[in-house]
Amino acid sequence: MTTTSQHTDRVELTVGQVAETFGVTVRTLHHYDAIGLVVPSGRTPAGYRLYTDADLARLSSVVTYRRLDLPLDEVRDLLDGDGTAAEHLLRQRAVVVSRLGELEELVVAIDRALEREMNDQPATTDDLKELFGDGFTEEYQQEAEERWGETDAWKQSKRRTDRYTKADWAEIKAEQDAVGAELVAAMQAGEPPTSQRAMDAAEAHRLHIHRRFYDLDHTFHRGLADMYLADPRFTRTYEEQAPGLAQYVHDAIHANANRHEQA
Repeated sequence: MTTTSQHTDRVELTVGQVAETFGVTVRTLHHYDAIGLVVPSGRTPAGYRLYTDADLARLSSVVTYRRLDLPLDEVRDLLDGDGTAAEHLLRQRAVVVSRLGELEELVVAIDRALEREMNDQPATTDDLKELFGDGFTEEYQQEAEERWGETDAWKQSKRRTDRYTKADWAEIKAEQDAVGAELVAAMQAGEPPTSQRAMDAAEAHRLHIHRRFYDLDHTFHRGLADMYLADPRFTRTYEEQAPGLAQYVHDAIHANANRHEQA
């Protein structure tokens, strides 16, 4: 390549070489030349453009700014402003840092939107296992459906729970744990199952199921209480919280049902 220059700066590259090096098109380089943004300082004897070191440095800045989506007029103002090379670089750095901040805010906004979208999705089996641990098994779910799947209560519960998100289930578990803790506290405090505290806890137990799963009146609640003693798995769930709790919950539920039936 012939590299004759009309300036003192050393000539580096032709238009084609510059386009390949910087990842821009020849057409873009011609446009920058036409508007005076990056004008090649050198020429071959045949009149072809040649870019000097200074031209390439300016083009590098233009490419950086354009990657930040700055308009060409703003790019020109930044490059043609007064100051040393270091000051130009500092201005360039400030623009980049500013855009980084904007991009970080955009990422946060996208993450929040994604979190909201994911939280609106029904909970998966893995979500339920994570929340309830050994308290949730697919085998028991299948058995329960075979046992009660044709009942109105099961159908109502399924309609509700199919829509519950992981956040909903987290709230349900917190409510369930709070009801259980109050029943344990009442029993360990020596309150009889017929005490107001125990019956109030039993009523909270009923309302939790009534609001979250299916309509549960006091007669139906009695039936659940009987099952807690008849089915060893239910009994074990309560006994693991505190020895004697299954019988205590059973008796408190019956006492609470009697209270409301007599009211």
